[in-house]
Amino acid sequence: MYRALLFLSRLMAILGGIMLSVLILMTVFNIVMRLVDRLFHWMVEDGFLAGLGQWMIDAGVGPILGTFELIEAGVAFVIFAFLPICQITGGHATVDIFTSAMSDRTNRWLRGVTEVVFAGVMVLIAVQLFGGLMTKFNSGQTTLELQLPVWYSYAIGFVGAALAAVVAVYLGVVRFIEMVSGRTVLPPDLGAEH
Repeated sequence: MYRALLFLSRLMAILGGIMLSVLILMTVFNIVMRLVDRLFHWMVEDGFLAGLGQWMIDAGVGPILGTFELIEAGVAFVIFAFLPICQITGGHATVDIFTSAMSDRTNRWLRGVTEVVFAGVMVLIAVQLFGGLMTKFNSGQTTLELQLPVWYSYAIGFVGAALAAVVAVYLGVVRFIEMVSGRTVLPPDLGAEH
């Protein structure tokens, strides 16, 4: 089960990385195109190569329509895409100043409680996101500029949130078993380097 979840988490992280790269490139391209658009408008207003400037404006050279909407949807996916790999590898930020001095048993209990609480929070987030998805789906609401259905954004975010919830529940169950039984099923840090 662990290997399957690790594979899915890595795949989701790769997709999140691709999406993040696309969003970064789109943002940079949009900024450059806004500057170019301003340049062409300046050329027309000041009469400096006004014909070229007007031709470029008429050709549609300028910022991408709906960039904000695409980035907004993409960032939601990126955030939820990285949660599963972060959870399954123990990559969340931790402050172990006090816990490093505690016994293994105490750390096992602390880890178990933390994982169970985190699992509950992730399930709550996934359920609420699904509720929002269904509300937006049923309302038929669309974005302002591109007229894309708003539920698309919720759907791609829900995929990552659902996987993060499954991973969190799995780790919560494993850590609870470790907490109760006193034996180690999975190592405390599953490959993350802190």
